[in-house]
Amino acid sequence: MRIWHGWTRRGEDAEAYDAMLQSEILPGIHRIDGYRGAYLLRRDDGDEVEFITITTWDSWDAIRAFAGDSKTGAVIYPKAHALLTRFDEHSEHYEGTWVP
Repeated sequence: MRIWHGWTRRGEDAEAYDAMLQSEILPGIHRIDGYRGAYLLRRDDGDEVEFITITTWDSWDAIRAFAGDSKTGAVIYPKAHALLTRFDEHSEHYEGTWVP
């Protein structure tokens, strides 16, 4: 799993970014072989809204196909830059097990 954080201003920017994530950004990642889906988390954080994306992948090769050789570098959709006030420059990666 690949975990990344980004922040927007509250209000219109947060709503626009949330809509963009759900309608353009995350569905667009489906073109990467080995991408299995994502969790989108959101919370008000004072004057900002924090977004956390947790993407799930089959392998390190699939993550490299998405993020490049460094694997950890942030991948920012060009239209999203105008909405983000700040973001993680690098993502964290974890292995996990689903336990119902």
